[in-house]
Amino acid sequence: MPTVLVLSRIADGLGAGLTALLAEVEQSRVIIRRAAEQDSVDEPGGWRRTILSPVVPGVNFEWIRTTLPAGCDAGEFPAYAPGSHEFVAIESGELRLTLAGQVVDLAAGDSVYFAADLPHAYSNPSTKPCSYYVAALIMRARTPRTT
Repeated sequence: MPTVLVLSRIADGLGAGLTALLAEVEQSRVIIRRAAEQDSVDEPGGWRRTILSPVVPGVNFEWIRTTLPAGCDAGEFPAYAPGSHEFVAIESGELRLTLAGQVVDLAAGDSVYFAADLPHAYSNPSTKPCSYYVAALIMRARTPRTT
């Protein structure tokens, strides 16, 4: 159970007051995103990602399902702000994850966690499609307060 001090710090980090944070959470306790409402994006290079998670104001969490065709390189993603996290679970095929130059090869059923405050890249080195899930908590850089 977080203390009031911790909740206040979270609210400050989100740029909201403690009262607004608590009121928003109370009003939006359950948010459903039906399959028909999920956004799928076909990226250059033939890969596809589908945003599975509902959008919750003030919450920087995403749950994504990605499919890479055989031999596809989805490219490198920049480092996110400190405190960002990614969890990846391979559903089928093989995934090559490169973390700041370190290569990690993963297969169906494998999972990995990494601090996402470093450059990271996803590719499929195999001759079969690869599907995987990413659960990401992406922090935003804090903007200085004006007094």
